[in-house]
Formats: sequence, C-alpha cells, structure tokens
Amino acid sequence: MRHSKTGRQLGRNASHRKALFRNMARSLLTFERIRTTEAKAKELRKVVEGLVALTTSDTVHARRQAYKVLENHQLVAKLFNEIGPRFAGIQGGYTRVVKLGLPRAGDCAPLAIIELTRRSGAADGGKPAAVEAKAAPAPESGAPVEA
Repeated sequence: MRHSKTGRQLGRNASHRKALFRNMARSLLTFERIRTTEAKAKELRKVVEGLVALTTSDTVHARRQAYKVLENHQLVAKLFNEIGPRFAGIQGGYTRVVKLGLPRAGDCAPLAIIELTRRSGAADGGKPAAVEAKAAPAPESGAPVEA
C-alpha cells in the first residue's frame, strides 16, 4: 500500500525522474522561466528551491552539492554569483508556478509556467516588464484618428 508516500511518480521510474528533474532544473536556471505540465512544475519547485537555498552559504560544500544535481560548472557559477544574491535575505518562495488556462493540444494536459520570482532584467520585485508597461494614452475626443 502507498500510505504516506509524498511526491509524484509521473509514470516514470526513479532514475528517469531524477534525469527529468535535473534537466528541467538546468533549463529553469538557464532561462529563468519554462513551460511544462502542472505536476512537473510543482515537483520541480522542490528541486529548485533547494538549490537556491544552498546559495545562502557560499561554501565549497554547498557548491559541490549543487554540482551533484546540475553537473555543469558554468550553471553552478551562475547559481551562486547571479541568482543567489537576488534572493539574499529571503527564506523561501524563490519560484512561482502560474497555471495556464489552455491545456496542451495533444493530450489535454494542464500546463503551467514555472519561473524564478526575481528574474534578471525585471525591475521592482521581479514583475515582468510587460506587466509594468503602461498603455499608450488615448487620443483626445476631438482629434481625428490616424490609421
């Protein structure tokens, strides 16, 4: 019986899940935002939150632990030198899972976007630039509209 077993199996064996989440963690830390299924995004959140939490103590041991998951020296350097300092003083909540309204076309799987809450290039608390952009002012009521 499967009592008190946490985590999703996602229809894969343990080694396949481990490889899946390693690859997805690499992609998320590289691009800082990826689109995937809701279940994978929720499980990936656990992996990435742990990796970002390692950056609070920038020690050789912490870097080696991150390398065990990422297996990429450049990505470990990015994690500790760029991503980690953005979350200094914060104890959790490093990622955000946003559910998309439309399911995937082929199998109707619910999709989500997982992203870092404080992304590079986004100003004022990690909000995307598209959200912060203001709409163009409306033309005056008497002015002719140019097409």
